[in-house]
Amino acid sequence: MIRNKLLAAVTASVAALGLAACGGSGDGGSGGGGGGDDTITMGFAQVGAESGWRTANTESIQSSAEAAGIDLQFSDAQGEQENQISAIRSFIQQRVDIIAFSPVVETGWDAVLLEAKRANIPVILTDRSVETEQEDLFVTFLGSDFIEEGRKAGEWAVENWASTGAQWNIAELQGTTGAAPAIDRQEGFAEAIAGSPNLTVVASQSGDFTRTGGREVMEAMLNSNPEINAVYAHNDDMGLGAIEAIEAAGKVPGQDIQIITVDAVRDGMQALADGKINFIVECNPLLGDQLMDLAQQVLDGEEVPERVVTEETTFTQEQAAEVLPDRKY
Repeated sequence: MIRNKLLAAVTASVAALGLAACGGSGDGGSGGGGGGDDTITMGFAQVGAESGWRTANTESIQSSAEAAGIDLQFSDAQGEQENQISAIRSFIQQRVDIIAFSPVVETGWDAVLLEAKRANIPVILTDRSVETEQEDLFVTFLGSDFIEEGRKAGEWAVENWASTGAQWNIAELQGTTGAAPAIDRQEGFAEAIAGSPNLTVVASQSGDFTRTGGREVMEAMLNSNPEINAVYAHNDDMGLGAIEAIEAAGKVPGQDIQIITVDAVRDGMQALADGKINFIVECNPLLGDQLMDLAQQVLDGEEVPERVVTEETTFTQEQAAEVLPDRKY
């Protein structure tokens, strides 16, 4: 199976690329529904509303489509792949001009993507990648480098935990099983801490990217592994759920058990500023402007890069407190 994660990572910010330049198109021209109408119709199949990050991502896409004059046909998959596949097939039947979606999981997309290709409707992946048998079933992938996010989290753990010489027993709260960010954030973190024998992941389980899942998994982990003194959560919401479980166990989050998360949504940043989280790796959900510009470029027949990696940063407690007043999500 060929994994469509292209080797060249073209890092681009909104400013640097004039709000986007992504993905290589095999078809070049317009999609199936352009006709004589200048209005672009985009079908967008969202994962769901499982987290604050996803809510901000949806709002960015919807508001950017409205500002760009794009007719957005939006579908919420509620975390189910079959719902996304059904939505994409509906978009194909409607003859939309272009399809974009953030896949629930990495595999199982070949058939529906081939249907879109045969209908001459270009597809853009946002936020998450897929694995396909063919190389040309989508135009481009716009989103974060999840492996790098995991690596940043691991590098902070090495610098701040491993350097103490103490034993750190890490609970890893994984994202949705089979989802690209869960797979990649685990991989990047593992690579970064591999040379530090006093950093050990003693428990690893999916919390499905939800706050409830994070709390429930953390409760179970603390019951079976009372020696846990560190948490690496694949997103803020699971980290916030872990905080609830840690406090319920009579321990102090950020002190008795230190916490690293990924996303940097407002609730997570507030917990970081309050000292309940120790470090956050940013994953920017505001992809709407880039996506709309990219869709226009693709339908205009412009050649665009096959991969755009969004620019992101990291936050300590002090940095979070500084940026919180102006945080947009």
